Amino acid sequence: MTEATTRTFGYDETLRELPTEQGVLRYHEAGEGPPLLLLHGSGPGVTGWRNYRGNLAAFARHFRCLVLEFPGFGVSDPTDEHPMAAAPQAVTRFLDGLSLGRVDVVGNSMGGIVAANLAIARPDLFRRIVTVGGIGRSVFSPAPGEGINLLMDFTENPTREALVRWMHSMVYDPEVVTDEMVEERWTQATDPDTLAAARRMYGRKALAASMAAAEASDRPPYWSMLHKITAPTLVTWGRDDRVSPLDMALLPMRTMPKAELHVLPDCGHWVMIEQKEAWESAVLAFLTRPGGS
Repeated sequence: MTEATTRTFGYDETLRELPTEQGVLRYHEAGEGPPLLLLHGSGPGVTGWRNYRGNLAAFARHFRCLVLEFPGFGVSDPTDEHPMAAAPQAVTRFLDGLSLGRVDVVGNSMGGIVAANLAIARPDLFRRIVTVGGIGRSVFSPAPGEGINLLMDFTENPTREALVRWMHSMVYDPEVVTDEMVEERWTQATDPDTLAAARRMYGRKALAASMAAAEASDRPPYWSMLHKITAPTLVTWGRDDRVSPLDMALLPMRTMPKAELHVLPDCGHWVMIEQKEAWESAVLAFLTRPGGS
């Protein structure tokens, strides 16, 4: 292997800050080339760094990687908004603040939903899109899935045992969840401000109220507008995902005009961690393919 293929990036070396009128956005930057925006998912103790730190070495050989930390998860400055509502605005503030034009984007779970919503509203933002589980709607499986129910259990009663049960639901092989990962997540997930933001998203009453509001709204759900996303999109999924079951992929696969689906076996929701090399290979082949608009 060359030095470039074995290069690892440290937290402090890549951490950056972008002051904005609504607080400081923090992010990690590595590599040179066309900009690649990486958006993290939700859940106890999540950060963009923890989602993607293992993938930076592969992607930074081709792209200027920008791992944005969403407000409400304990790294970027918080806002008064619901974290899901604050996320799209954070993305546009971030892109404007760095004077970036069209970018490629990778979105894991919640990050994929954020990217999809932005692509529907702003077709000019993204050249190519990669999602990691999460977008679409359950067709055959009950909702919410097992992983979401365990996430609500932890949010309501944050014990270490509940955190481990939730983390195990995120993967196919429980050995992927190390003691170090548990400690990292536990420290951040139990921070009072971060926990309060999580309860606004995943407390049982909060989630029920959000679902009821969506059903009463005249605005169509984002998954019914996926056909409006015209950017080439790679939908990646773990075959054994217990958070966002694979049948959710049927809707984007059928309705998005330039979507292709890549399913990884023996893999849960954390595709970029559990099937790291296979996922990186598929994503890089897609993002570096000639002829992208």
